[in-house]
Order: sequence, then C-alpha cells, then structure tokens
Amino acid sequence: MSRKVIFSVASSLDGRLAARDGGIDWIQHSDEGMESLGDFWQSVDTILVGRKTYDFGRAKLGKSAPFAPGMKCYVFSRTLKPGDDPHVEVVSTDADKFIRKLKKQPGKNIFLMGGGELAQSFFDAGLIDEVSLNIQPILLGGGPPLFPPLAREIKLNLTNSKSLKNGCVLATYKVKR
Repeated sequence: MSRKVIFSVASSLDGRLAARDGGIDWIQHSDEGMESLGDFWQSVDTILVGRKTYDFGRAKLGKSAPFAPGMKCYVFSRTLKPGDDPHVEVVSTDADKFIRKLKKQPGKNIFLMGGGELAQSFFDAGLIDEVSLNIQPILLGGGPPLFPPLAREIKLNLTNSKSLKNGCVLATYKVKR
C-alpha cells in the first residue's frame, strides 16, 4: 500500500490562506484543534513544502531551528541551494517523479504543507490523495487563494467533518480517482 499525500491547511471561510498583508494571526487555536492536529502529526513522517511557505516558516522559527523537528522535510525550489539548511532536502528536479517514488517508499503519510501554488501543481499531476481543511470562521476578503486555478476539475468525497466549539470546521476529503 502506498503512502498518502495529504494537503492540510487552515483557510478562511472565503478560501484564503493568509490576509492581504500575508498575516495569519486570524487563525484560531483551541485545545480541540490542537488535539486533532496532534493526531494528524502522528500519522505523517514527511513534509513537502514550497519555497514561499518555507521562507515564511523559517522567518517565524528562526534560521537555526529545524523546520519540522523529527520529520523528513523536502523543499521544492529552483533557487534554494542544497545545503543552505541542514534540516531540509531541496528538490529542484521533476517533482512528479520524485513524489511518485516517495509514495512507494515505506513510511507514514506525507504532509503537503502551505501554499496553494505547490498544491495546484500536485493536483494537476494527480499526486494528492486527501485534502484536510481547518476552516476558520472569518471572511478575509482578499489574500492568497486556497486554490489557484486548476488545470482540471478535482472531485472529492467528504470522509470526515467536525465542528469545533470556537466555530472552526475540520473537514477531510478523499480525492476521487
């Protein structure tokens, strides 16, 4: 059985990943949400991230901190040089071929973190197996979209949903093949 690639992200109700200024301080945190997040982290051992999300995370964590402690982390970038960060492996080659090979290796599921641009290319290549959204009860009215235009329609099946006390909704969808 191959590993699943799971695109998991927090989103505003109007489908934004960040505010117009790039801020994410609108994302609500709760004990319920943290419990679900903890369960999710137990199910993955690998993180895939694009260059913009990587840069954002490093700015928040500081240059010397591991991007994802205890996880294998791959950054997809044509400009980041291998070895710039000992905590990550830079992938600048064919992402499609790399992910297909990674999915066949033993291990837990694979977490696609962050921005919609990398997710867009993975959706277009048929690499994403599941979408996990933490839908926040806010309309941002602008900012980076959850999903940039896709090359094709992607059909999904809702496999789980949970309303949290703070108004957030956790929704998990399986990509139909």
